[in-house]
Amino acid sequence: MTLTADLLVAAAFAFAFSIGAHYTGACMGMPYAAGAIRPWNALLLMAPLAFLGAAFASGNVETTVGHGILGGGTVALGVALAIIVAALALTSAYNFVTIPTSTIQILVFATVGGGLAAGIPVHWGTIVSLVALWATAPFAAFGLGFVLVRVADRLRPVSPTRGALARGAVLGLVGVGSAASFAMGANDVSNATGALIMTGLFSLFVAGVFGGLGIALGVLTWGRPLLQRVAFDLVELDPRMATASQLAQSIVILASVGYGFFTSMNQALVGAMIGAGLARRRSAVLWKPIRSILLGWGVGPASGIALGFGLVWALAQAHLL
Repeated sequence: MTLTADLLVAAAFAFAFSIGAHYTGACMGMPYAAGAIRPWNALLLMAPLAFLGAAFASGNVETTVGHGILGGGTVALGVALAIIVAALALTSAYNFVTIPTSTIQILVFATVGGGLAAGIPVHWGTIVSLVALWATAPFAAFGLGFVLVRVADRLRPVSPTRGALARGAVLGLVGVGSAASFAMGANDVSNATGALIMTGLFSLFVAGVFGGLGIALGVLTWGRPLLQRVAFDLVELDPRMATASQLAQSIVILASVGYGFFTSMNQALVGAMIGAGLARRRSAVLWKPIRSILLGWGVGPASGIALGFGLVWALAQAHLL
């Protein structure tokens, strides 16, 4: 491979590593917050499940990212490298300040920005479909979270006393966290490896395995700060609310992946958490950190398209593309 190809592969792996760390809270935050699993055990469970999702359930989404956003055939290596560097830099910056932004939105708009700068046709129909999904998914998760808590409370009222978690509650919480971990691998690996597909370097399966390894490593080595942030700063949870939130998130994500689209793990989770909280009482939701996340969702796409465009334009001006 050429030097540019080598750099692209390295950047894709680094991005997958960053994604793994970024989404620990979105996958295992609820079981951890409820006391069903210890943090290190949560990460050890999450890593292989995320790898399996990336390797065996990401093909449809990989196709969307690799071939459904930019047209005109194979994308030049330099353009793909600039896109992934822009997305990686922004995601890493948001990781550093522990703001759970949408990596997917950053990547998609960095791709759009890079395509515009390089004069590559953009499949705007795909972008419209994705934006519609992103707007709908948090509300769908909100509704599911609300309904699941209300139905569960009606079938079995909450005990006023609190003690050790029952075995069934522990298994339920760990189960939904496991499902979310698998869903994250399938949903998010293409953020890192879609560039390898759009350039023709990797096949769908090889890209999934490669990215899955990076995600698993990121979970194990850099995942705990985001796990802590999402678990304890957003909602005062009891086990039933936590289970409902994580289950609602997993349903929304896996449904999206099944149709070849991807949406934000964090947005789905926060929507489900708000729904679960409001099913009980308004005071269960801590609005200040949620407002900070909403700000991150706003700046993510804008910064993605700006940096993607800027890097590709700069490389073009330097005759490096």
